[in-house]
Amino acid sequence: MKLAEDRALAELERRTRERKLFLEYGKPYDHDKPWGHPNIGAYHWQIDFHNAGAENPERMLMAANRVGKTRSAGAEMACHLTGFYPKWWKGRKWDRATRGWCGSESSEASRDLVQFELLGKEGEHGTGWIPKESLIEVKYRQAGVTEVVDTIKVKHKAGGVSMCSMKTYEQGRKKWQGAKLDWVWLDEEPPMDIYTEALTRTADSKGMIVLTFTPLLGPDDVVLHFINAEAGRGIYSTNVGWDDAPHLDPDEKERLKLSFPPHERETRVSGTPMLGSGGVFPIADDAISIPPFEIPPHFARINGVDFGIDHPAAGAFLAHDRDADTIYVYDCYRAPGETPVYHAQAMRKHGDWIPTAWPHDGLNRDKGSGVALKDQYRSHGLRMLKEHAHYPDERGNHREPGVIEIFEYMRTGKFKVFNTLTQWFEEKRLYHRKDGVIVAQRDDIMSAMRYAFMMRRYGIVRPPAKPKRKGPRKPIVGGQSWKRAS
Repeated sequence: MKLAEDRALAELERRTRERKLFLEYGKPYDHDKPWGHPNIGAYHWQIDFHNAGAENPERMLMAANRVGKTRSAGAEMACHLTGFYPKWWKGRKWDRATRGWCGSESSEASRDLVQFELLGKEGEHGTGWIPKESLIEVKYRQAGVTEVVDTIKVKHKAGGVSMCSMKTYEQGRKKWQGAKLDWVWLDEEPPMDIYTEALTRTADSKGMIVLTFTPLLGPDDVVLHFINAEAGRGIYSTNVGWDDAPHLDPDEKERLKLSFPPHERETRVSGTPMLGSGGVFPIADDAISIPPFEIPPHFARINGVDFGIDHPAAGAFLAHDRDADTIYVYDCYRAPGETPVYHAQAMRKHGDWIPTAWPHDGLNRDKGSGVALKDQYRSHGLRMLKEHAHYPDERGNHREPGVIEIFEYMRTGKFKVFNTLTQWFEEKRLYHRKDGVIVAQRDDIMSAMRYAFMMRRYGIVRPPAKPKRKGPRKPIVGGQSWKRAS
């Protein structure tokens, strides 16, 4: 009996080690688990990043150190190589064997990072993201560095053999020419000429590029290619910091943060490129983030909504402590491709009594129904303010006055954001100027927040609960209405 139990446990351990893709990425991560719980599952930002591949051939995950950016891309490439996708997956899929390249800065980086994620430790291939049962062959190359993989052959579930080749930026542009590929994964930022070659390799097959890196080089050409991209061009970028990775030890995060050189600290902790004077809100996340708390009943509340006509719709939920003149952003919302009824329901989650500020384009009428956008939201139960967001003076509804006043509140400690709002901090980190002008892209939540902030004078406190009726009712003569029994 003991021998049988030992064999069963050994087999369970083997399957756990050699089927990582199915076990650790098969479901979303439970964010209600306390810190220290084994990280089994995909974080919500990883799911968003993967699912964005359905409509975006170019994706960039710009992240802090140790949050799991290489882990994320490694898991996705294993999915494309094997054909096995999690149930939650809404991103790009292939129902055939694929061919792709993985790019790294050097042979050492290829071996220690990308190769490790896909295959596992040397001598233990199958313990990485590619399941043992799917591995066919691993070939090495002579690179002046030991144990550097050149190609990986993988069995695809639909039949056929997927091919993955390892490349480095130090090989130069010529080594990146000639092939027709389904996908390219670039781990750490490449030179622009390497990136354009990767684009060329995937153009004929209508393939995709995934870029994962920590932006220590600042906003150079490749970064700007993403963060300045116009909506609808199929170019997606997201930003992830330490607060988005629950597996990191809070005490260790604080120790490491203080160990980083001051000029690198914000980038390594938040994954933000060093935008310098180009950032709209050049203030550290730590200076404005606070743990969530229950909003006191005497705080005035107001929401802001950005309708999302040709971009995601978004909302921001603000509470105003008028005694201390301090603004708290306690929740936010962003979702693409949904109808007004869906967005209105999402915006009512903290109470349909809260007024909602909206932009000038809410006066635009739907081509089909002829109903103004603001009225569509109002018809679905959202309490819309009578007028679009504006200041009551010469500042009007211009963007700059609102942004300047918000930043002044931040600098003086009167603007706080709950540290659980990943989407808010992501937009804040990438919100920037070009030639002195704010780039109005991927600023959906920022815009919704600004509308609410501009109209905070119309915020209201939670109304008292209506007393419940007591006693039975009796009919009025005629039976047409009812009144309370005396």
